[in-house]
Amino acid sequence: MDARIPPDFSGRIPLAVIVVDAAGRVSHWSTGACRLFGPSRVEAVGRPAADLLPVAGALEGVAPEPPPGGPAYPTGGRAGFGDLGGLGDLDDPLDGAGPYPTAGRARLFGEKPAAGEALDVLWWAYPLAGPGPERLLVLAADAAPLLRALPDAGAADPEEGAGAAPRVAPGFALHTEFAEADELARQLPEILPGMNPLDGARVVAQVLELGYPVLEISRHDRVPVTPDWGVPRRAERLARRRAAEQAAAADPRSVPADDLAPDLEYVAVREHLEFLNEVSRRIGTSLDLARTVEEVSKAVVPRFTDVAGTYLREQVLAGEGFPDGPPDVTTMWYRVAVEHTDEPGRWDDVVPVGESMPFPAQTPFFQCMTTGEPVLVPRIGEELGRAIAEQFPKRDISPLITHRSMLVVPLKARDVVLGFMILLRHRERPPFDDMDRVTGAELAARAGLVLDNARMYTYQENVADTLQDSMLPHIPPRMPGCDVATRYLPGTRLGRVGGDWFDAVKLPGSRLALVVGDVMGHGLNSAAMMGQFRTAVQTMAQLGLPPAQLLRNLDDLAQRLGEQYLATCLYAVYDPVESEVEIANAGHIPPVLVRAADGRSELLELPTGAPLGVGGVPFETVRLPVAPGDRLVLCTDGLVEVRGQDIGTGLAALCESAAHPAASMDTACDTVIRALNRRGGRADDVALLMARLNGIPRSDVAEWELAAEPREVARARSLVRGRLREWGLAEAAETAELLVGEVVTNAVRHAHDGPVRLRMVRADALLVEVSDDDHGVPVLLSAGPEDEGGRGVRIVSRLAREWGTSRSARGKTVWFEQALP
Repeated sequence: MDARIPPDFSGRIPLAVIVVDAAGRVSHWSTGACRLFGPSRVEAVGRPAADLLPVAGALEGVAPEPPPGGPAYPTGGRAGFGDLGGLGDLDDPLDGAGPYPTAGRARLFGEKPAAGEALDVLWWAYPLAGPGPERLLVLAADAAPLLRALPDAGAADPEEGAGAAPRVAPGFALHTEFAEADELARQLPEILPGMNPLDGARVVAQVLELGYPVLEISRHDRVPVTPDWGVPRRAERLARRRAAEQAAAADPRSVPADDLAPDLEYVAVREHLEFLNEVSRRIGTSLDLARTVEEVSKAVVPRFTDVAGTYLREQVLAGEGFPDGPPDVTTMWYRVAVEHTDEPGRWDDVVPVGESMPFPAQTPFFQCMTTGEPVLVPRIGEELGRAIAEQFPKRDISPLITHRSMLVVPLKARDVVLGFMILLRHRERPPFDDMDRVTGAELAARAGLVLDNARMYTYQENVADTLQDSMLPHIPPRMPGCDVATRYLPGTRLGRVGGDWFDAVKLPGSRLALVVGDVMGHGLNSAAMMGQFRTAVQTMAQLGLPPAQLLRNLDDLAQRLGEQYLATCLYAVYDPVESEVEIANAGHIPPVLVRAADGRSELLELPTGAPLGVGGVPFETVRLPVAPGDRLVLCTDGLVEVRGQDIGTGLAALCESAAHPAASMDTACDTVIRALNRRGGRADDVALLMARLNGIPRSDVAEWELAAEPREVARARSLVRGRLREWGLAEAAETAELLVGEVVTNAVRHAHDGPVRLRMVRADALLVEVSDDDHGVPVLLSAGPEDEGGRGVRIVSRLAREWGTSRSARGKTVWFEQALP
């Protein structure tokens, strides 16, 4: 705006907002247009603009006839909409002839003014940026309020002709000295009634800082416009600039400095916008936090700044939530990157990457992080440099910041400060200014959103990993008579939680239950269903149910949970003493058995059964003899199924890879995974369980039958002591006798008619089982000084490596494991 504008002028012009499509038809007609030109929105939308706007006749190359005695409308070839001074080509932006805004001024004689009265109209035309069909935004306003506030506003620009539009931006004041932010924010709803107060405050800040608006035509349509008000058409502007440059080359004093000011101002704004667009394209290519920070740092150095230090809250790196309230002096900030153009190593020792620290209150950094607003220090002098350095007594940072220009911008997302960037320019470069401050804030806002997306992704990954880890068992690699190795692979990075599971459950009689299952589907629902199935299997396995009966119970459970829940399952029980495996299948892919004798692998032929949840289909148990050293491989279909290939191909590859000799079970698992993953195309979860069936020799098993009488407790101790001496385990005899005495005492006291059975197995540990015909299991109690019972189970709990109970149809079994010397 011109300096002649009085201070009380608000700089606001009520606007008529019209959008014209590429066919010349009106697609938007604002309330202001109704007031200014007369037709209602219903009457205007869809009609040719030339029929509605008295000055738009030249859109078709024809100027409308003026009233008798009135002045003729100016025309000029294809120029239209009040083409005065050659500024009015409204067609040009739509047909590609003029991609830049145009502006003009015209006198109208139409329906709205009284007959014979002229309406003095200011207008601006902007090609709309963004995707979609080409459109033209036309802004028009009554010039009378401006003329009253600025009597000579209508004076012709000597260079642009008598009808040129005044150099005033539609709807906004461009300088804070003539329109304070609060006043402009208050009046903004009168211009754009669909804008909420928060957006209004942001738009005002943008207008006052950069001098260009973002317009909202309606409550839902945001319109980006090119800031080029009052600047002549491109051809004229370029011609003027060439002439000025030529004149300056001949005589630098002959060209006024302000002759190029509009172009330079436009170029500056354009450059900042291009820089922001370039940065936006370069960042956000990954959801990895470290890579995102590196992209942001490299995008601003050296083009925008010479030094860029990035600090993030520790919760961002950990993918965690934030405490309530703004950061304070106790908030820890993690330095994640320092990018600079100084000599190598200058910053590394003083501000090393990876350091975590709080920031004192009397610093620009604290002001930025607590207010969430950028802090600009045009030039850090000696005194300010020392004042900032004194807040960091452990190191002297004053040589790094003194005499430099500093801009601290917050990295925000969803009104939460995630971190901040410290930007420094060398003293040889122009210092940061207000436009740089707004550009830096916009850059930081875009980077903050990308960082927050990365933080949320990291958080979701951690949640998924924690959930999956909690639902998958931690199986010891060595169990009585068996070595076990497992692998789990998620289907995709975005779906790390699935319904595949495996488990190994210790059973009475030194047996081991091996189970692999697959709930159909992916995501949290499948994972939750898998957790219920796994818990049910562990519970029912302890009852000693045959495999077919256990699957029948699981099928009933699935039907009770809902028709949409289906799962496949393979359940096997290995008896290392009898060297046999009992298996039942519920729609799962068959297991592979690798024979130790000749290394031959075979796909076991089992009754397939139906998936759990189908109902009405019987399950069958198959008993297979095995030899020590044989390997049993159970997996889910994600390992063998590949899109576009027959599953038989995958099963054949599984058999082949499982037969490869391996030094350890982990190596054997990795061999299978590598062999089948090499084919590519896997999209499902993978659960793999491999068990080497070592067996337990009968010479390492001792069994006795005891009468349900108190005197049998001493006999049990003697039997255990004698057998341990035979096995060369006399050092373990004292503890074993004490534990056996407590467990047998409990069994003798609660048994009914049947005998008490004592079984002892020597494996990696000493396993002892005591069974009786009572179904009540012992529990851990806190015995008082006068209580007669309750101490035996506590002794077992303290001295045994592991202990537990299980029920069966015949009664209960109490077992414990004792570590061997």
